Amino acid sequence: MPVDPTPDDALRGLAASLGTILSIWAHPDDETYLAGGLMAAARDNGQRVVCVSATAGEHGTSDPATWPPDRLGRIRRWEAAAAMAILGVGEHRFLDFEDGTLTGDDETAIALVEALIDEVRPDTILTFGADGMTFHPDHIAVHHWVLAAWERRGGGARLLHAAVTDVFLDEFAAQFEEWNMYMTEERPTGVPIDELAVHTRLEGEYLDRKVAALQAMVTQTAGLLAILDLDTYAVQVAEEAFALAVRPPAATP
Repeated sequence: MPVDPTPDDALRGLAASLGTILSIWAHPDDETYLAGGLMAAARDNGQRVVCVSATAGEHGTSDPATWPPDRLGRIRRWEAAAAMAILGVGEHRFLDFEDGTLTGDDETAIALVEALIDEVRPDTILTFGADGMTFHPDHIAVHHWVLAAWERRGGGARLLHAAVTDVFLDEFAAQFEEWNMYMTEERPTGVPIDELAVHTRLEGEYLDRKVAALQAMVTQTAGLLAILDLDTYAVQVAEEAFALAVRPPAATP
């Protein structure tokens, strides 16, 4: 009799459809929260995954006296290395921009992303959507960099924007408000699951790996884990969802 695929098998199958992945984000931990399971499954399949952080997240603290930028940036690089090791991602690069200073029209940054696309030749690019998930200006800037670079390179790869489902927002919106997760008064719009290009809720090994990778990023996750039990935290980070970007029109000869 045929054996039904396990959740882990199903995730590896979903990841396989992404081919070579270029995963581009603003700060270390963005990639793990939004695509950690997919990246881990892709690597287990033997796919190439190149993960890129625009900054080291050196200003990502509410206590700069304890965590001055040089110290925090150095530690967040170590934390990211530990997280990537757990996920199996061996190619993780920093673009070395300053945290909190990113602008969407930065031509140097756009050129760097173009060069990455040329080098890696990805089948799929993962990054932020227009809302940056939390309306963080750095997240939104990276969205614009990647979109501009992708359009200039002809839109050959499939570009996927991180999204949140309407079901997920209904379930967790109150907690997100309590934690002051959003950077402005704007709020994301949930996407129906059937309108997404990629959607999964991690279970089993891959959820455990994602949570372990996030726990390795102690400077960013310890505060939340101090007020949440681990099972609740796992449920809240289990979803990974991406919407398909619209391809640019073909160039006129």
